Amino acid sequence: MQEYLLPSESGKQTVSGTVTSIVYQNEDNGYTVCEIETPDGDDITITGTLPFVTEGDIISAMGTWTNHPTYGPQFKAEFYEKSLPAEEGDILRYLSTGNIKGIGPKTASRIVERFGVDTFEIIANHPDWLTEISGISPKKAAQINESFAQTVGVRAVMLFCRDYFPPATAVRIYKKWGNSAVDRLKENPYLLCCEMDGIGFKNADRLAMSIGVAPDSPDRIAAGISFVLNDAAHMSGHTCLPKEETVARSAELLGVDPMAAAACLQDLLGCNHLKSVSRNSVEYVCLPQYYRAEEYCAKKLCHLNRVCPRLDSGDAERLIWQMESENHLEYAHLQKQAIRGALESGVMILTGGPGTGKTTVIRALISIFESLGMDCALAAPTGRAAKRMSEATAREAKTIHRLLEVEFRTEDADITGFARGESNYLDEDVIILDECSMIDVLLLESLLRAVKNGGRVILIGDAEQLPSVGAGNVLSDLIGCGAFPTVRLTEIFRQSEASLIVTNSHAINEGRFPDITKKDSDFFFLPRETDEDIAYTIADLYKNRLPRSYGPDTVNQIQVITPSHNGAAGTVRLNQLLQQAINPQDGRKQERKCRDFLFREGDRVMQIKNDYALEWKKNGVEGSGIFNGDIGVITDIDPVSETLVVDFDGRETIYEFSQLDELEHSYAVTVHKSQGSEYPIVILPIARCAPMLRTRNLLYTAVTRAARMVILVGRRDILAEMVENERHSLRYTHLKQFILRECAP
Repeated sequence: MQEYLLPSESGKQTVSGTVTSIVYQNEDNGYTVCEIETPDGDDITITGTLPFVTEGDIISAMGTWTNHPTYGPQFKAEFYEKSLPAEEGDILRYLSTGNIKGIGPKTASRIVERFGVDTFEIIANHPDWLTEISGISPKKAAQINESFAQTVGVRAVMLFCRDYFPPATAVRIYKKWGNSAVDRLKENPYLLCCEMDGIGFKNADRLAMSIGVAPDSPDRIAAGISFVLNDAAHMSGHTCLPKEETVARSAELLGVDPMAAAACLQDLLGCNHLKSVSRNSVEYVCLPQYYRAEEYCAKKLCHLNRVCPRLDSGDAERLIWQMESENHLEYAHLQKQAIRGALESGVMILTGGPGTGKTTVIRALISIFESLGMDCALAAPTGRAAKRMSEATAREAKTIHRLLEVEFRTEDADITGFARGESNYLDEDVIILDECSMIDVLLLESLLRAVKNGGRVILIGDAEQLPSVGAGNVLSDLIGCGAFPTVRLTEIFRQSEASLIVTNSHAINEGRFPDITKKDSDFFFLPRETDEDIAYTIADLYKNRLPRSYGPDTVNQIQVITPSHNGAAGTVRLNQLLQQAINPQDGRKQERKCRDFLFREGDRVMQIKNDYALEWKKNGVEGSGIFNGDIGVITDIDPVSETLVVDFDGRETIYEFSQLDELEHSYAVTVHKSQGSEYPIVILPIARCAPMLRTRNLLYTAVTRAARMVILVGRRDILAEMVENERHSLRYTHLKQFILRECAP
């Protein structure tokens, strides 16, 4: 084989030949398994991202040889180039295999017979000439030209980006801008980080530098400023930044004079590419989407609170008394206050810790509103939170995305919209939202745009938990503005008094050290001094001690929740240790490596991004959408079809190997990833981690994820530090101020 393997500049190898068959191809991401015949007559199987490769193509692929356990030697391509055939016979073969949409074998024969070796030139630049051939209308000629241009266009993008992005990214770029992609990137390569997710400023900057963009180019500085604001939103939850901080961060990122960054920022403000808001003598800079979202949310919430039909206090009291009589119970004072607030207002906020009766209030409100002829919609930010809400109320609850009827606007599954909005309001009169600490401002905006005039919105959550992963500080800002009725439940009810999980959660929230002395409770502390001891103790608890004490099924009820990704007690190391302990290789289980993860049949995994296009089947019913935080088990890995199957609570979902960047192991997850979920048994390492993670609200959030048992493993001094540390992460937002301005008398 060495006679047709050419060394490349990078030390890789190159194989060339004509594609004889397509074994498998994913049209969405370009992943392909194909066979080629080399000039010497050898057959080679090539795998990799080879978008738009079809039978008859002449290709050169750069990559490395691998040895498949079933199929033997295969060439794993990292990049490929396609050459168009030049001889009439090769052109006819190429077109006859369906490479170009609209051309079959008969049409191919007529075209080549008429135009010969000039066929591709005619298709590309003179498609109207094709109408000279019987059966080709002007419409079909245009279709043939468009299909050919697409094939050439993707190749052009791949060539342009080959040193900076993998082929799959080149396909995304082409789908975004089509045949104009290369011209647009040459004009402004920073479009990659400004208009596409997941590419980032540094990668776009490398490409820009390679084509001669000056370090002080206005386009470069503008892109850097936008990146700083976007990064602040995605990484820290800010919807804005102080102007001076924006300039300083941008100048440091770009390596330019702060005066140049300040001048460019002022230009961006002048043409409304950025927005600014002054507050307390400080000017803040916002990306337009966050300014728009916070301003709209403020206006809509205040409007709903003004125009919603209100029950007077006498009617509210009568309805509460009626509920108490029918259900043979008596609501606590604060629960009654919350019910009255929801009946007498268009917007009401209910907050409180575990065991304080929030679910009892939700059930009462549903019954009362339905008795008044009002339809209620129940929703939560995540699938797990919606499922818990359904189980607690015996009513259907949806994710907010499902409630709004998420839809796809383009071929890119990451770009979505909602069928419900200002032109198609939700039908329900009352929208009850749970786990509102997790709702970011962009999602709240989408929801409020779908609430009809006169509708009610009831927001429920625990204000002491961590804020949303997305930008904004919605629940805290809504409570802090004081514009809407807000009730904080504080009483722990009788049925929860025996639970140390509940009482210790409240103790932690109040800054008191939890009771860790009881040996026969549902809250335990196992002292360990080193991170390694903590990790191995957790593995022993998971594999041996808990199943031995509570039964073998216990292993499926345990969730390790840790503050950090890093360190011996972080998710990365714990997942490796727990996989080895719980699901070791036995010689029969299939595996697949992706990034730094080795996925194995039987592994517990978590979806780490919302993917509305992923299809699933459950009991013969088909659906789509697997969401960030969903946890499942790998049931099958098929190296032949290059697929992996995950069972998410009965929803069987098939992943292409190229989609595995959406999965991580979930034996151990971060506290942030656990939000909105509840697990029977929670094990929490109390180990060294970054100071910003050793906080009271992070500890409180973790502990309140447990339904039956909490086990803390680690250092008492770090536990005390977390309890005492009341520091909350600072988030720059404008929602509170916009509401105060909008609702001012």
